[in-house]
Amino acid sequence: MLARAAFRVTRNSNLYFEEEEARSLLETIRVELHNRRKGDAVRLEIETGADPEIVERLRVNFELDEDQVFRGDGPVNLSRLMFFYGDVQRPDLKFPVFTPRPFKLGRKSATIFDELRQHDVLFHHPYDSYDPVVDFIQQGAEDPAVVSMKQTLYRTSHDSPVFQALIEAATTKETTLVVELMARFDEASNIRWARSMEDAGVQVFHGVVGLKTHCKLAMLVRRDEDGVTRRYCHLGTGNYNPVTARFYTDLSLLTCNPRMTERVHMVFNYLTAHAEIDDYRPLLVAPLTMAESFLGLIRREQEHAQAGRPAHIVAKMNALLEPSVIEALYKASQAGVEIDLIVRGLSILRPGVKGLSERIRVRSIVGRFLEHSRIFHFANGGNDEIYLGSADWMPRNLFERCEVAFPVRDPAALARIHDEILPAYLADNVKARLQQPDGSYLRASKLLKDAKPFASQEFLMQLAEGKAELSALPRPAGKPPAKKATAAD
Repeated sequence: MLARAAFRVTRNSNLYFEEEEARSLLETIRVELHNRRKGDAVRLEIETGADPEIVERLRVNFELDEDQVFRGDGPVNLSRLMFFYGDVQRPDLKFPVFTPRPFKLGRKSATIFDELRQHDVLFHHPYDSYDPVVDFIQQGAEDPAVVSMKQTLYRTSHDSPVFQALIEAATTKETTLVVELMARFDEASNIRWARSMEDAGVQVFHGVVGLKTHCKLAMLVRRDEDGVTRRYCHLGTGNYNPVTARFYTDLSLLTCNPRMTERVHMVFNYLTAHAEIDDYRPLLVAPLTMAESFLGLIRREQEHAQAGRPAHIVAKMNALLEPSVIEALYKASQAGVEIDLIVRGLSILRPGVKGLSERIRVRSIVGRFLEHSRIFHFANGGNDEIYLGSADWMPRNLFERCEVAFPVRDPAALARIHDEILPAYLADNVKARLQQPDGSYLRASKLLKDAKPFASQEFLMQLAEGKAELSALPRPAGKPPAKKATAAD
């Protein structure tokens, strides 16, 4: 009897070597990449109707246990079908074209540096164009007043204009790149980038031994027209990748705030010279200060609630897995803190459990864009604080990577997150799924049947295109107006 079946085998993709003992980390990783395709099989996916003899032969050949065999209906590798999207000319089956909001300088500004000396600038990608971030780095490379540039790299596109700019900059100014060679499945491309940068004269570093460099930082040092030398920085939640910036939601902050930029400089010292300091405030830096700082911020909300002051936490991230953070959130909930968590992926916290987490709500939003931004809002007794960053509340982010979370102090930027971005996510009842106490998820549309449909991503796109007004954003009954932050210190 003849039979056939589509199947896919997943292999262990980890790289194994002793980083401390490697003479050349770059060369060691390059060699180890060849072993990835030979990694032990860890999973077999196969069609539900596959002949049992085929399944058994594959299981034995790949040395798998029965519980490592997964049977499913439909294609076993949807990524192979992605080319159909571009080849099939059916606009009626595709998302309508969306054009991000362009950035315009103020009337008093001739350059982005003029603008940043007046106020910080916040971008919400992909609703705001990513071009200003690229332009910021390209202008730094071309401007003779810029004397040095520093940048981190975790993932980027193969033809990234950001790093072309760094290569150009290396001909006239001090240029430093901290590249993460262990970014999974981007190791080979990052090795190529590192070699190209070194050949061009860029000082290339690989971060702190034993830690992945996952923070998103860029810093320019410029001798301004008034004779003052200033640092200008970009801090972000997403990779320096103009391609993924079109369909990942992320936040970018451009600033020349002296306190903030000085601490960014200290982080680069940590990454390139292993020079630690005791206090990175206002930045939260993993694995040095971030975990304890977040726990302190949660405890502070608990104290506010116990004293009868406004206490509310809204946190948006990719995953929530860190036990110490979850325990702190449970205690805060029991003390009276209202907690809204927007977690796109895995959350092991259980919301809505009587006596444990009654004031905690967890939602996941899956839509046209991949929700990638990390936002942490603390009501702080009515004096709101908001942090953005590259880290999830996961053990690997808090203890095994170099991560940075940074405060939003500019009043207009803080108000935009407080009054527009977070409320839009919390109001979503179309693409949101709400986690139940047993860990399952139910569509918000099924739980809130009488509510007027509201899709956060659709609203934010319409807002960017000028087709919607902020007043159309649903507000919870009785919600007080936003408290504006004071000017950055």
